[in-house]
Amino acid sequence: MKFIVLVPANKDSEAGVMPTSHELEEMGKFNEQLVKAGIMLAGEGLHPTSKGARMTFGGGGKPAVKDGPFTESKELFAGFWILQAKSKEEVLEWMSRAPFPAGTTLEIRQVFSAEDFAPADPTGKHREFEEKLRQEVEKQQRSS
Repeated sequence: MKFIVLVPANKDSEAGVMPTSHELEEMGKFNEQLVKAGIMLAGEGLHPTSKGARMTFGGGGKPAVKDGPFTESKELFAGFWILQAKSKEEVLEWMSRAPFPAGTTLEIRQVFSAEDFAPADPTGKHREFEEKLRQEVEKQQRSS
């Protein structure tokens, strides 16, 4: 099963304050453990919302775009991991070791797999198409 772990933003991350050398070292050690365990597929930090945009789709027209920052939002994200694990419990166990300060709340959610959509795709046509797209993405990543 694949999971995404969402790391919350805070005042510092939204202000563009980079982690200290010590914080980077501690997170690097933790990421190394995830890689050695074979469960980390990806993990990245995100730029603050001041460098982002939101796109809202309305009826019958062009989507509306709003540039950041998104000060009205209470829950913003500063980073993420994508993990491959046997269960949510395994992810919870790993994340309990993450070097975050007290009060940090991570959001952990399972990612849908192609099989989850089988009831809506009885012929498998859409799953085959999605698999071809995944293979193309992997091919592009290997060549870059």
